[in-house]
Amino acid sequence: MTRTALRTLTARLLIVGPPGAGKGTQASRIAAAYGVPAISTGDIFRANISQGTPLGVRVQAILDSGGLVSDALTNEIVADRLAEPDAEHGFLLDGYPRTEEQVRFLDELLDADGQRLDAVVRLLADEDEVVRRLRLRAIELGRSDDTEEVIRHRQDLYARETAPLIAMFAERGLLVEVDGLGAVDEVTARILGALAERGLVAPGV
Repeated sequence: MTRTALRTLTARLLIVGPPGAGKGTQASRIAAAYGVPAISTGDIFRANISQGTPLGVRVQAILDSGGLVSDALTNEIVADRLAEPDAEHGFLLDGYPRTEEQVRFLDELLDADGQRLDAVVRLLADEDEVVRRLRLRAIELGRSDDTEEVIRHRQDLYARETAPLIAMFAERGLLVEVDGLGAVDEVTARILGALAERGLVAPGV
């Protein structure tokens, strides 16, 4: 790949996967490989809250009251983040979109700038292995409330919430499914290889 090609390469990606599949770790690695920011909605919420921004104040008030952050507010926060200079040539979103309304909003946001998603990486993981991994982590951290029952409930919730979105992405031909279990480096190599097969070759890979 030429230097010019490297400068103009763009990658607008999403990553999804069940809790415990190592999604956060892989998100930062893949984003670094493509030279784009890894954007986590959870991190955005926490950053806005800690900085006391107007959006952060609104999110904090909602969380303090025990409510859920609405699609509209989540969309606003993500749109604000994607407007920053470092996301001009791409991004990797982690934790967003979570609903069909958020998918539609993201589509419209990108379309307004003549952009589109390039791929959605889905990390696959055996539920029993993920539960074992999370249960071990909970014991190590002293989280007695993270029982196997609680962990499996989170897995079921993730599956129910993401099923419609995964179907949408698959219908569009955007879904890239990768085995998420194994050594961190091995999983990263699988993801980069699968994306390269779609023409999304990371610089230097």
